[in-house]
Amino acid sequence: MLRKNHILLVFAAVFACFAVAPAALAAPRSGAALSLLRAMNSARAAYGLRPLHVDATLRSAARAHSLDMVRGNYFAHGDFHGRMVAFHVRGPAAGENLAWGSGPYGQAQTIVQEWLASPEHRANLLRPGFSRIGLGIVRGTFLGNADVTVVTADFAGR
Repeated sequence: MLRKNHILLVFAAVFACFAVAPAALAAPRSGAALSLLRAMNSARAAYGLRPLHVDATLRSAARAHSLDMVRGNYFAHGDFHGRMVAFHVRGPAAGENLAWGSGPYGQAQTIVQEWLASPEHRANLLRPGFSRIGLGIVRGTFLGNADVTVVTADFAGR
């Protein structure tokens, strides 16, 4: 009986790890990403919209793009559609917002304020059909400026 209980306990522990893993994988990986997600969801809530939830696939695509921009010293969306296909992003619609800045211009509240002031970025941020988000935030030297934050926010629907 003791051996059977031990096996059941091990099985329960392994099952719990797999049950929690998807949620852990989807959580923002940095304080900056969590701050930005909170600021974005606060803006959405102010307009009666549901919050965005982190999607691991979108996060990988966003992170890869931010890294590529910093390494290549450019600021552009590039082949957004091709990137979404390459990362196997699924859903009826997708969108992308970019930002970069240093000091207060690289902080979550300022980035969201700037996006809200831009019609195209505002449309992505406040699109009711978007429910998932991936944030790629990279810090480094960028376009000749030190200690810059570069952000890619990739959005998708259900």
